[in-house]
Amino acid sequence: MSKKIRWITQTAVMLAALVALQAITKPLGQLVTGSCVNAVLAISALLVGMSSGIAVALISPIFAFLLGIAPNFVTVIPIMLSNTIFACLLCCLAGNNCASFLRQTAALITASVAKFALLYLLVVELICGILADALLGQKIGSVVVLAPPMLNMLPAMFSWPQLLTALIGGGVALFLRPILAKATQKR
Repeated sequence: MSKKIRWITQTAVMLAALVALQAITKPLGQLVTGSCVNAVLAISALLVGMSSGIAVALISPIFAFLLGIAPNFVTVIPIMLSNTIFACLLCCLAGNNCASFLRQTAALITASVAKFALLYLLVVELICGILADALLGQKIGSVVVLAPPMLNMLPAMFSWPQLLTALIGGGVALFLRPILAKATQKR
């Protein structure tokens, strides 16, 4: 199988797993769904490669919005950016399967903190802070960009839970990485 076909197939499997997990875990709340999403992001980047991690990072928030998980379309771009940072940093810093536990843990913490910080700055500080007055009540077509209830809800969703779900999901991915790598090796 060519590398391109293998990449497309593996990335499609990651996207299918992501959408299925988002749909199945939606009723379980942000902690479970976010952790599952971050696990798939991390596995995509660590096993398939950075470009797969980026593809999944960019597509994930669109499905989250369509499934009613992302609370608002205005959060899709910040989620895309923070997911991409998470996948790229984890891929670059974690090394290969043989990298030390310490290196992989440091990579996970760094990637998780970066994702959290970017989301916090973009959503809580920028959208809910600086741009709140300009966005409040504005519409794109018939969709309200930022409604008053969301202005209260978004800071809670895009603060510490983002760090926690990135750490949990990334930790699950680092645990599963050697098992999945062995299972997907060419024979």
